[in-house]
Amino acid sequence: MSRFYARAVLHVADVQRAVDFYIGSLGFSEAWRHADDDRLLVAQVDRDGCELILSCQWPEGRGHGLIFISLDLDVMRAVRAEFEGRGVAVKDGNWGYKLMIVEDPDGNRLFFPYPNEG
Repeated sequence: MSRFYARAVLHVADVQRAVDFYIGSLGFSEAWRHADDDRLLVAQVDRDGCELILSCQWPEGRGHGLIFISLDLDVMRAVRAEFEGRGVAVKDGNWGYKLMIVEDPDGNRLFFPYPNEG
């Protein structure tokens, strides 16, 4: 039996700046990178099974990314405290249910839905 495997691609202006944000502000680690003529074009960052590819190859996509990342409630609370402790602008939102929203430097949005507490 096959398993689905997926990774989101977020379009960014500067891959190194994006990698630095995801590592320094959101606690990801860098998995791999691809450069051409010393220009960083693509990199992947990972955190606890969440894998994101950051690419500067399609500038028209910058800032239009949106990904949902699901966490258990206790992990969600700890992650929010961690992000805020690192100075990340964390917003509350709604998509028919309560969300925590984080924007990267290019305007791509990470939506963290709060699990149903009841």
